[in-house]
Amino acid sequence: MGGGRAATPWVRLESPLPTTLAAGSASALFFSGTAMDGDRPVRGLTLLIDGAAQPVTRIAMPRFDVPERRGGFWTTATVRVPAGVTEVLVQAQAIGRDGPNAPIELARVQVVAAPDGGGDGRPRTPPGASIAICMATHQPDPALLRAQIESIRAQTDGDWTCLISDDCSEPDRYAEIVRLVGDDRRFSISRAPEWIGFYRNFERALRLAPPDARLIALSDQDDVWHPDKLATLRASIGDAPLVYSDLRLVDRDGRVLRETMWVGRSNNRTSLASMLVANTVTGAASLIRRDVVERALPFPDCPGIEFHDHWLALVALASGPLRYVDRPLYDYVQHPDAILGRVVGADASQPRRRRGLRAPRMRAWRGAYFLGYLPGQMRAQTLLLRCGDTLTPADRRALERYLRADRSPRAFLWFVTRPLRMLLGRTETRGGESELAIGIVWEWLATLVSRAPGWPDRYLLDTSFPDQLSFAQKRLGRWRRRL
Repeated sequence: MGGGRAATPWVRLESPLPTTLAAGSASALFFSGTAMDGDRPVRGLTLLIDGAAQPVTRIAMPRFDVPERRGGFWTTATVRVPAGVTEVLVQAQAIGRDGPNAPIELARVQVVAAPDGGGDGRPRTPPGASIAICMATHQPDPALLRAQIESIRAQTDGDWTCLISDDCSEPDRYAEIVRLVGDDRRFSISRAPEWIGFYRNFERALRLAPPDARLIALSDQDDVWHPDKLATLRASIGDAPLVYSDLRLVDRDGRVLRETMWVGRSNNRTSLASMLVANTVTGAASLIRRDVVERALPFPDCPGIEFHDHWLALVALASGPLRYVDRPLYDYVQHPDAILGRVVGADASQPRRRRGLRAPRMRAWRGAYFLGYLPGQMRAQTLLLRCGDTLTPADRRALERYLRADRSPRAFLWFVTRPLRMLLGRTETRGGESELAIGIVWEWLATLVSRAPGWPDRYLLDTSFPDQLSFAQKRLGRWRRRL
């Protein structure tokens, strides 16, 4: 991290960077922190990533959680990791009152070959199956896991292998997974050495897939597949990058709560802009081509709560048209320990930032920017980096409009009027664009008042990074609660 004498510009990076980057990968990264020139904010700031300059436009922003108060900055930067390098050097060059300062080292990120996820010493699944089922587990309920494993064993299409990535479950729960798998060599279990969360655990599971498996299926630990799930998806995928099905909602005793996912919300498999705002492709309902998974890895590091199936759906749709099977092929079991409940529980343990002096509405708007719009911007940047050769002109325009929505009135107008599509029955986002647009308006206001000459400090908008629970897409949330 940067530091120095009071009269020397310094930069302090607060947002965590990835501990490693994969050789040959390309992604967008988030940078935030403070940058000061003595007792005042720097006049300019540029990131240098292995010497390549990327300007930081949001500088001298108000921060109520640090002594400097006006030295906040944030930006997203694109990073391409060439083959053959061993580390990526991240520096910042500040412009102080006396002009540009010497570059300040912020981090050195190690470059590694793509890991295989590691293992626990159990025999690897024999190669040869054309479908790799990638299951992520953590503290599974034994009864629900037993039902899921038996439903996989009962598939009419037997050309599969199942890779289980366990997210460091407690010893007794892990022993139960081993017991349920038994000596069935179609299953392979690998236990992560430490807890990494469901997003990274699914990434880890995908890395375990054997190289000769050309199709990838995702599995939760607590659902029940219909016997023809794999066979139907294989027969339906054709030349599409991904095929997915409807699902049936049941309680843990198997009682049907709803026969279809699509009540109160329309399905979407064509609009990349809508998919950026709200995902409609459930991971456990999908069969994905291996080349899509390879483009998706490594998963991007975005602020806020991240979902593996959202990112995979975006990469797949950026790669070509999706296909859909209009009938349920698995039962989505509803119970209190389902993954969305665990996400909320994990976020509740995050340290809360000081409030500053803003009203709750301003804090919610700040969350809409940092946890809503900004992650979508980073996903759009990463899609442009990784899928440039497969994007249609219309999809490329949609991504570029999304990226410009926070600085172009024309792009913002396109974005904020998209909810009008609901009048035509296009309800896949449930009007979520308007909730993200509030975040863009907050960012404009925060920047405007911070640069207004003589503006009183008590009326500045705090731009410190918000609590993870400060934003949720309420309209989608109401729809999910009715599931």
